[in-house]
Amino acid sequence: MRLRASRLLLAVFCFSFAPTGTLTPAHSAEPDRLDSDSWNQWRGPNRDGTLAQSAPWPDRLSGNLEKAWSVPLGPSYSGPVMVDGMVFTTETVNKQFERVTAYDIATGEMRWERQWEGSMSVPFFAAANGDWIRATPACVPGYLVVLGMRDVLVCLDTETGEERWKIDFPAQTGSSLQPFGAACSPLIHNGAIYVQVGAGLTKLSLESGEVLWTVLSGGDDMMSRGAFSSPSIATLAGQEQLLVQTREELCGVSLDTGDVFWREKIEAFRGMNILTPLAIGDSVFTAAHSGKSQLFDIQRDDSTKAWMVNERWNQKTQGYMSSPVVVEDHVYLHLKNERFTCLSVADGSIQWTSPPVGKYWSMVRNGNRILSLSADGKLRLIDANPGEFTVLDTQEVADDSWAHLAVSGADDQPLILIRALKSLTSYRWKNP
Repeated sequence: MRLRASRLLLAVFCFSFAPTGTLTPAHSAEPDRLDSDSWNQWRGPNRDGTLAQSAPWPDRLSGNLEKAWSVPLGPSYSGPVMVDGMVFTTETVNKQFERVTAYDIATGEMRWERQWEGSMSVPFFAAANGDWIRATPACVPGYLVVLGMRDVLVCLDTETGEERWKIDFPAQTGSSLQPFGAACSPLIHNGAIYVQVGAGLTKLSLESGEVLWTVLSGGDDMMSRGAFSSPSIATLAGQEQLLVQTREELCGVSLDTGDVFWREKIEAFRGMNILTPLAIGDSVFTAAHSGKSQLFDIQRDDSTKAWMVNERWNQKTQGYMSSPVVVEDHVYLHLKNERFTCLSVADGSIQWTSPPVGKYWSMVRNGNRILSLSADGKLRLIDANPGEFTVLDTQEVADDSWAHLAVSGADDQPLILIRALKSLTSYRWKNP
């Protein structure tokens, strides 16, 4: 039991308050103005593990990956993010500070760094897996938003690293610390930030840090307080909404008001609803630790405007920490039993299940190809083939990596950023 519980820490992977800082904005907030090189948030531009646009990837990794630069860092589970020619990453320093560093994406030259006190100890049964920062930041031109372990949300200027504002939620709202540290990766959309902290799902102004609303506060005990998942945005039954997974429920929430449109109970061991739910048309897929894989059809009555949630199917496979991708009409999911599987969207049938591939991996999808990074540092190029598990190539790129990989696909030499536990490395993926 202790071993299972200890893995809880690795979920990263994947709020009126008086904000501080008086920085005059050098940019206007333009969340939709992202260059083609941007991997600006958790799971990429659309938060679904899919590149917004990219030329086809090369057919092999071996012999085609060229290391551009590498820098040593303190430990972190946060994935790197990039925008406007810079890459940003986090680290925990001396078990006392949380630090953010910006590097030139082409050369690896450090542009700036900022830090604040932010460490915390996690429960003893999870301590073996570390107590360092885990939430992946989010950025748009001019604004970098970072959530630290102690529910401190910091907004920095991307060019200078100067603090725009900072909110310490427990100190300013009286909310309790999340028992295992903050894990939710903030979402930036149309000049607002959406983030799940100990106080609940919260919307803030990107410009000022003003809290606009808070909902879904959760329970008071260790098994229901806070969140391990991260929100995304989906249009379901014609309504754009936040797609949110709490410790106990899957929900659709109004972006404007915070009203909860619909909610569905999700069974999970000790509230470990961790992965980011996946919108597929008007349906939502999720899979929980010691629960099951489920697909829900979301509908809205035209006359009464009432929301309806109908489970289309459920089956025995159990996800855990790794968020899935969808390719055409199949879901590709890493499992709690350390295998990888392909499920039919139509009926949930298992098309294949791989041999063991590691405790965790992150995925990026481009067309019918999947690039995965496993916890032991293996990078795999996979053909998204529902007929069989097909690994096209594998290469060792790190010793220990629980952070989400980042990929830029603007040209014929994609950039791959690997955040190992104690380093950040940039590779160019060249066509042979």
